[in-house]
Amino acid sequence: MGFYIVHNDIVNMETDAIVNAANSALEMGGGVCGAVFRAAGVKELQEECRKKAPCPTGKAVLTAGYGLKARYIIHVVGPVWKNGEAGEEKQLRMSYRSALKLAEDCGCQSVAFPLISSGLYGYPRREALKVAVEEFRRFLQEKEMEIYLVVMDQKVIVLSESLYGKIQHYIDTYYTGYTGSSDRRRDKDWEMMYEAHADISRKEQSTFDGLAIPKETEKFSVRKIKRSLEELLRGRGETFQEMLFRLIDERGFTDVQVYKRSNMDRRLFSKIRSNKEYVPKKTTVLSLAVALELSLDETVDLLGKAGYSMTDHLKSDIILRYFLENQRYDIYEINEVLFCFGESLLGM
Repeated sequence: MGFYIVHNDIVNMETDAIVNAANSALEMGGGVCGAVFRAAGVKELQEECRKKAPCPTGKAVLTAGYGLKARYIIHVVGPVWKNGEAGEEKQLRMSYRSALKLAEDCGCQSVAFPLISSGLYGYPRREALKVAVEEFRRFLQEKEMEIYLVVMDQKVIVLSESLYGKIQHYIDTYYTGYTGSSDRRRDKDWEMMYEAHADISRKEQSTFDGLAIPKETEKFSVRKIKRSLEELLRGRGETFQEMLFRLIDERGFTDVQVYKRSNMDRRLFSKIRSNKEYVPKKTTVLSLAVALELSLDETVDLLGKAGYSMTDHLKSDIILRYFLENQRYDIYEINEVLFCFGESLLGM
Protein backbone atom coordinates (compact mmCIF):
# COMPACT_ATOMS: atom_id res chain seq x y z
CA MET A 1 0.00 0.00 0.00
CA GLY A 2 1.23 3.53 -0.70
CA PHE A 3 0.57 6.94 -2.19
CA TYR A 4 0.55 7.59 -5.93
CA ILE A 5 -0.16 10.55 -8.18
CA VAL A 6 -2.07 9.64 -11.34
CA HIS A 7 -3.16 11.55 -14.42
CA ASN A 8 -6.80 10.56 -14.88
CA ASP A 9 -10.42 11.56 -14.42
CA ILE A 10 -11.38 10.66 -10.85
CA VAL A 11 -14.76 9.25 -11.94
CA ASN A 12 -12.90 6.54 -13.89
CA MET A 13 -10.92 5.30 -10.87
CA GLU A 14 -11.59 1.67 -9.89
CA THR A 15 -10.83 2.18 -6.21
CA ASP A 16 -13.04 1.17 -3.30
CA ALA A 17 -13.97 4.83 -2.85
CA ILE A 18 -13.48 8.15 -4.56
CA VAL A 19 -13.54 11.49 -2.77
CA ASN A 20 -15.84 14.24 -3.98
CA ALA A 21 -14.91 17.86 -3.31
CA ALA A 22 -18.39 18.75 -2.07
CA ASN A 23 -20.19 21.86 -0.90
CA SER A 24 -21.83 22.08 2.54
CA ALA A 25 -25.30 21.52 1.13
CA LEU A 26 -24.13 18.34 -0.65
CA GLU A 27 -25.78 19.64 -3.79
CA MET A 28 -24.49 19.03 -7.29
CA GLY A 29 -21.98 21.77 -8.08
CA GLY A 30 -19.32 22.51 -10.65
CA GLY A 31 -15.80 21.14 -11.17
CA VAL A 32 -15.08 17.75 -9.60
CA CYS A 33 -18.41 17.79 -7.75
CA GLY A 34 -20.42 18.17 -10.94
CA ALA A 35 -18.43 15.46 -12.71
CA VAL A 36 -18.98 13.01 -9.83
CA PHE A 37 -22.75 13.62 -9.75
CA ARG A 38 -23.10 13.19 -13.52
CA ALA A 39 -21.06 9.98 -13.60
CA ALA A 40 -22.80 8.46 -10.57
CA GLY A 41 -26.31 9.44 -11.63
CA VAL A 42 -27.64 12.80 -10.53
CA LYS A 43 -31.10 11.77 -9.35
CA GLU A 44 -30.12 8.86 -7.08
CA LEU A 45 -27.02 10.49 -5.66
CA GLN A 46 -28.75 13.79 -5.00
CA GLU A 47 -31.57 12.05 -3.18
CA GLU A 48 -29.17 10.32 -0.76
CA CYS A 49 -27.08 13.46 -0.29
CA ARG A 50 -30.10 15.57 0.70
CA LYS A 51 -30.86 13.11 3.49
CA LYS A 52 -27.36 13.56 4.89
CA ALA A 53 -26.92 17.31 4.40
CA PRO A 54 -25.63 19.66 5.61
CA CYS A 55 -21.96 18.78 5.98
CA PRO A 56 -19.68 21.30 7.75
CA THR A 57 -16.29 22.35 6.40
CA GLY A 58 -13.65 19.80 7.30
CA LYS A 59 -16.14 16.93 7.65
CA ALA A 60 -17.02 14.02 5.38
CA VAL A 61 -20.14 12.02 4.46
CA LEU A 62 -20.38 8.58 2.83
CA THR A 63 -22.79 7.59 0.04
CA ALA A 64 -23.05 4.74 -2.41
CA GLY A 65 -21.15 4.97 -5.69
CA TYR A 66 -24.18 4.27 -7.90
CA GLY A 67 -23.03 4.41 -11.52
CA LEU A 68 -19.33 4.81 -10.68
CA LYS A 69 -16.74 2.03 -10.72
CA ALA A 70 -16.03 2.88 -7.09
CA ARG A 71 -18.23 1.29 -4.42
CA TYR A 72 -18.44 4.45 -2.32
CA ILE A 73 -18.28 8.22 -2.64
CA ILE A 74 -16.80 10.14 0.26
CA HIS A 75 -18.09 13.71 0.11
CA VAL A 76 -15.76 16.08 1.91
CA VAL A 77 -16.11 19.84 2.30
CA GLY A 78 -12.85 21.73 1.97
CA PRO A 79 -12.26 25.37 2.93
CA VAL A 80 -12.71 28.35 0.64
CA TRP A 81 -9.41 30.20 0.34
CA LYS A 82 -9.55 33.73 1.73
CA ASN A 83 -6.14 35.03 2.62
CA GLY A 84 -4.46 32.10 4.34
CA GLU A 85 -5.05 33.64 7.76
CA ALA A 86 -8.60 32.42 8.37
CA GLY A 87 -7.74 28.87 9.46
CA GLU A 88 -7.82 27.44 5.93
CA GLU A 89 -4.86 25.10 6.43
CA LYS A 90 -6.28 23.58 9.59
CA GLN A 91 -9.65 23.07 7.88
CA LEU A 92 -8.00 21.49 4.83
CA ARG A 93 -6.07 19.07 7.02
CA MET A 94 -9.30 18.14 8.78
CA SER A 95 -10.93 17.50 5.40
CA TYR A 96 -8.27 14.93 4.48
CA ARG A 97 -8.30 13.34 7.93
CA SER A 98 -12.10 13.05 7.93
CA ALA A 99 -12.12 11.44 4.48
CA LEU A 100 -9.33 8.98 5.34
CA LYS A 101 -10.99 8.02 8.62
CA LEU A 102 -14.28 7.39 6.83
CA ALA A 103 -12.52 5.28 4.19
CA GLU A 104 -10.85 3.25 6.93
CA ASP A 105 -14.09 2.81 8.88
CA CYS A 106 -15.94 1.38 5.88
CA GLY A 107 -13.13 -1.07 5.08
CA CYS A 108 -11.67 0.58 2.00
CA GLN A 109 -8.31 -0.71 0.82
CA SER A 110 -8.01 1.97 -1.85
CA VAL A 111 -9.25 5.54 -2.21
CA ALA A 112 -8.83 8.25 -4.85
CA PHE A 113 -8.68 11.95 -3.96
CA PRO A 114 -8.82 15.15 -5.97
CA LEU A 115 -6.63 18.00 -4.77
CA ILE A 116 -9.26 19.34 -2.36
CA SER A 117 -10.12 23.07 -2.50
CA SER A 118 -7.57 23.80 -5.25
CA GLY A 119 -10.19 24.39 -7.95
CA LEU A 120 -13.25 26.59 -7.55
CA TYR A 121 -12.43 27.21 -3.86
CA GLY A 122 -9.18 28.92 -4.83
CA TYR A 123 -6.67 27.26 -2.48
CA PRO A 124 -3.16 27.80 -3.99
CA ARG A 125 -2.08 24.59 -5.65
CA ARG A 126 1.40 24.32 -4.20
CA GLU A 127 0.15 24.85 -0.66
CA ALA A 128 -2.79 22.48 -1.24
CA LEU A 129 -0.43 19.77 -2.51
CA LYS A 130 1.84 20.19 0.51
CA VAL A 131 -1.05 19.64 2.90
CA ALA A 132 -2.34 16.62 0.95
CA VAL A 133 1.05 14.89 0.85
CA GLU A 134 1.72 15.54 4.54
CA GLU A 135 -1.66 14.12 5.53
CA PHE A 136 -1.27 11.04 3.33
CA ARG A 137 2.21 10.48 4.75
CA ARG A 138 0.94 10.80 8.33
CA PHE A 139 -1.90 8.33 7.68
CA LEU A 140 0.29 5.75 5.93
CA GLN A 141 2.83 5.69 8.75
CA GLU A 142 0.27 3.79 10.81
CA LYS A 143 -2.25 2.40 8.32
CA GLU A 144 -2.35 0.24 5.19
CA MET A 145 -4.21 1.70 2.19
CA GLU A 146 -3.67 2.59 -1.46
CA ILE A 147 -4.14 6.35 -1.79
CA TYR A 148 -4.29 8.02 -5.19
CA LEU A 149 -4.15 11.74 -5.86
CA VAL A 150 -5.91 12.11 -9.20
CA VAL A 151 -5.27 15.13 -11.41
CA MET A 152 -6.71 15.94 -14.84
CA ASP A 153 -3.91 18.37 -15.66
CA GLN A 154 -0.28 17.54 -14.88
CA LYS A 155 0.33 21.25 -14.24
CA VAL A 156 -1.67 20.89 -11.01
CA ILE A 157 1.46 19.33 -9.44
CA VAL A 158 3.65 22.39 -8.99
CA LEU A 159 7.29 22.05 -7.95
CA SER A 160 9.17 24.88 -6.34
CA GLU A 161 10.98 27.02 -8.92
CA SER A 162 14.32 26.18 -7.32
CA LEU A 163 13.85 22.40 -7.43
CA TYR A 164 12.36 22.43 -10.92
CA GLY A 165 15.24 24.55 -12.20
CA LYS A 166 17.89 22.28 -10.69
CA ILE A 167 16.27 19.11 -12.04
CA GLN A 168 15.81 20.61 -15.51
CA HIS A 169 19.43 21.76 -15.57
CA TYR A 170 20.59 18.32 -14.49
CA ILE A 171 18.54 16.66 -17.22
CA ASP A 172 19.83 19.10 -19.83
CA THR A 173 23.40 18.34 -18.76
CA TYR A 174 23.27 14.52 -18.82
CA TYR A 175 20.21 13.28 -20.71
CA THR A 176 21.07 11.91 -24.16
CA GLY A 177 17.52 11.03 -25.19
CA TYR A 178 18.69 7.75 -26.71
CA THR A 179 15.63 5.67 -27.58
CA GLY A 180 17.15 2.25 -28.28
CA SER A 181 15.34 -0.72 -26.72
CA SER A 182 18.46 -2.18 -25.12
CA ASP A 183 19.17 -1.34 -21.48
CA ARG A 184 22.80 -2.53 -21.39
CA ARG A 185 25.11 -1.21 -18.73
CA ARG A 186 27.41 1.54 -19.98
CA ASP A 187 29.91 1.76 -17.14
CA LYS A 188 32.56 3.62 -19.13
CA ASP A 189 30.12 6.36 -20.09
CA TRP A 190 29.00 6.68 -16.49
CA GLU A 191 32.60 6.95 -15.24
CA MET A 192 33.28 9.74 -17.73
CA MET A 193 30.20 11.58 -16.51
CA TYR A 194 31.27 11.13 -12.88
CA GLU A 195 34.76 12.45 -13.61
CA ALA A 196 33.40 15.48 -15.42
CA HIS A 197 30.95 16.22 -12.63
CA ALA A 198 33.61 15.79 -9.94
CA ASP A 199 35.94 18.17 -11.78
CA ILE A 200 33.20 20.78 -11.98
CA SER A 201 32.31 20.30 -8.29
CA ARG A 202 35.86 21.06 -7.19
CA LYS A 203 35.53 24.56 -8.59
CA GLU A 204 33.79 26.14 -5.65
CA GLN A 205 32.41 29.12 -7.53
CA SER A 206 31.30 27.28 -10.66
CA THR A 207 27.65 27.64 -11.61
CA PHE A 208 25.46 26.72 -14.54
CA ASP A 209 22.71 29.15 -15.39
CA GLY A 210 23.11 30.60 -11.91
CA LEU A 211 22.67 27.24 -10.14
CA ALA A 212 25.54 26.13 -7.91
CA ILE A 213 26.70 22.54 -8.31
CA PRO A 214 26.10 20.87 -4.91
CA LYS A 215 29.20 19.82 -2.96
CA GLU A 216 27.63 16.41 -2.31
CA THR A 217 28.21 15.62 -5.98
CA GLU A 218 31.97 15.64 -5.52
CA LYS A 219 31.80 13.24 -2.60
CA PHE A 220 29.74 10.69 -4.51
CA SER A 221 31.68 11.14 -7.74
CA VAL A 222 35.02 10.47 -6.10
CA ARG A 223 33.61 7.55 -4.16
CA LYS A 224 32.37 5.93 -7.37
CA ILE A 225 35.84 6.05 -8.88
CA LYS A 226 37.76 5.10 -5.72
CA ARG A 227 35.72 2.22 -4.36
CA SER A 228 37.81 -0.20 -2.36
CA LEU A 229 38.49 -3.79 -3.36
CA GLU A 230 36.63 -4.87 -0.22
CA GLU A 231 33.51 -2.97 -1.35
CA LEU A 232 33.71 -4.46 -4.83
CA LEU A 233 34.13 -8.04 -3.60
CA ARG A 234 31.69 -7.97 -0.67
CA GLY A 235 28.60 -8.52 -2.78
CA ARG A 236 30.16 -10.94 -5.25
CA GLY A 237 27.93 -13.96 -5.80
CA GLU A 238 24.93 -12.53 -3.93
CA THR A 239 21.45 -12.75 -5.38
CA PHE A 240 19.24 -9.66 -5.45
CA GLN A 241 17.32 -10.92 -2.43
CA GLU A 242 20.50 -11.64 -0.45
CA MET A 243 21.98 -8.23 -1.17
CA LEU A 244 18.74 -6.45 -0.33
CA PHE A 245 18.29 -8.06 3.06
CA ARG A 246 21.99 -7.72 3.90
CA LEU A 247 21.64 -3.98 3.29
CA ILE A 248 18.48 -3.83 5.39
CA ASP A 249 20.29 -5.53 8.29
CA GLU A 250 23.40 -3.35 7.93
CA ARG A 251 21.33 -0.18 8.11
CA GLY A 252 19.26 -1.40 11.05
CA PHE A 253 15.86 -1.09 9.37
CA THR A 254 12.84 -3.34 9.94
CA ASP A 255 10.86 -4.81 7.06
CA VAL A 256 7.90 -2.56 7.89
CA GLN A 257 10.09 0.55 7.81
CA VAL A 258 11.53 -0.43 4.44
CA TYR A 259 8.31 -1.16 2.60
CA LYS A 260 6.66 1.97 3.98
CA ARG A 261 9.69 4.15 3.16
CA SER A 262 9.74 2.67 -0.34
CA ASN A 263 6.02 3.38 -0.93
CA MET A 264 5.55 -0.33 -1.57
CA ASP A 265 2.65 -2.70 -1.03
CA ARG A 266 3.31 -5.02 1.92
CA ARG A 267 2.27 -8.03 -0.18
CA LEU A 268 4.88 -7.25 -2.81
CA PHE A 269 7.58 -6.92 -0.16
CA SER A 270 6.51 -10.31 1.25
CA LYS A 271 6.99 -11.87 -2.20
CA ILE A 272 10.54 -10.57 -2.31
CA ARG A 273 11.19 -11.79 1.24
CA SER A 274 9.79 -15.31 0.65
CA ASN A 275 10.93 -16.03 -2.93
CA LYS A 276 14.68 -15.90 -3.52
CA GLU A 277 14.11 -16.15 -7.28
CA TYR A 278 11.65 -13.24 -7.45
CA VAL A 279 12.71 -10.52 -9.90
CA PRO A 280 11.05 -7.15 -9.15
CA LYS A 281 10.46 -4.32 -11.59
CA LYS A 282 13.17 -1.72 -11.99
CA THR A 283 11.02 0.94 -10.30
CA THR A 284 10.64 -1.39 -7.33
CA VAL A 285 14.41 -1.80 -7.00
CA LEU A 286 14.87 1.97 -7.18
CA SER A 287 12.22 2.56 -4.54
CA LEU A 288 14.05 0.15 -2.23
CA ALA A 289 17.33 1.98 -2.89
CA VAL A 290 15.67 5.24 -1.84
CA ALA A 291 14.18 3.63 1.27
CA LEU A 292 17.60 2.31 2.31
CA GLU A 293 19.30 5.64 1.52
CA LEU A 294 21.82 3.95 -0.77
CA SER A 295 24.57 5.84 -2.53
CA LEU A 296 24.54 5.90 -6.31
CA ASP A 297 27.12 3.14 -6.67
CA GLU A 298 25.25 0.92 -4.21
CA THR A 299 22.05 1.54 -6.18
CA VAL A 300 23.77 0.54 -9.43
CA ASP A 301 24.96 -2.67 -7.75
CA LEU A 302 21.49 -3.50 -6.44
CA LEU A 303 19.98 -2.87 -9.87
CA GLY A 304 22.59 -5.13 -11.42
CA LYS A 305 21.57 -7.99 -9.13
CA ALA A 306 18.07 -7.78 -10.63
CA GLY A 307 19.39 -7.50 -14.19
CA TYR A 308 18.94 -3.75 -14.66
CA SER A 309 21.22 -0.77 -15.13
CA MET A 310 21.18 3.02 -14.92
CA THR A 311 21.75 4.80 -18.20
CA ASP A 312 22.02 8.32 -19.53
CA HIS A 313 19.28 7.78 -22.11
CA LEU A 314 16.44 7.39 -19.60
CA LYS A 315 15.20 10.63 -18.11
CA SER A 316 13.92 8.80 -15.02
CA ASP A 317 17.43 7.47 -14.33
CA ILE A 318 18.90 10.96 -14.59
CA ILE A 319 16.30 12.29 -12.15
CA LEU A 320 17.01 9.46 -9.68
CA ARG A 321 20.72 10.07 -10.01
CA TYR A 322 20.20 13.71 -9.00
CA PHE A 323 18.38 12.73 -5.81
CA LEU A 324 20.85 9.98 -4.87
CA GLU A 325 23.88 12.20 -5.40
CA ASN A 326 22.33 14.91 -3.27
CA GLN A 327 21.24 12.46 -0.55
CA ARG A 328 17.57 13.43 -0.85
CA TYR A 329 15.63 10.28 -0.01
CA ASP A 330 12.04 11.50 0.30
CA ILE A 331 10.18 9.17 -2.05
CA TYR A 332 7.12 11.43 -2.12
CA GLU A 333 9.24 14.35 -3.31
CA ILE A 334 10.94 12.13 -5.89
CA ASN A 335 7.57 10.91 -7.18
CA GLU A 336 6.29 14.48 -7.48
CA VAL A 337 9.28 15.29 -9.69
CA LEU A 338 8.92 12.11 -11.75
CA PHE A 339 5.24 12.89 -12.30
CA CYS A 340 5.97 16.45 -13.39
CA PHE A 341 8.47 15.19 -15.94
CA GLY A 342 6.10 12.50 -17.24
CA GLU A 343 7.99 9.52 -15.81
CA SER A 344 6.81 6.37 -13.99
CA LEU A 345 6.56 6.68 -10.21
CA LEU A 346 8.51 4.61 -7.72
CA GLY A 347 6.79 1.97 -5.64
CA MET A 348 4.06 1.21 -8.17
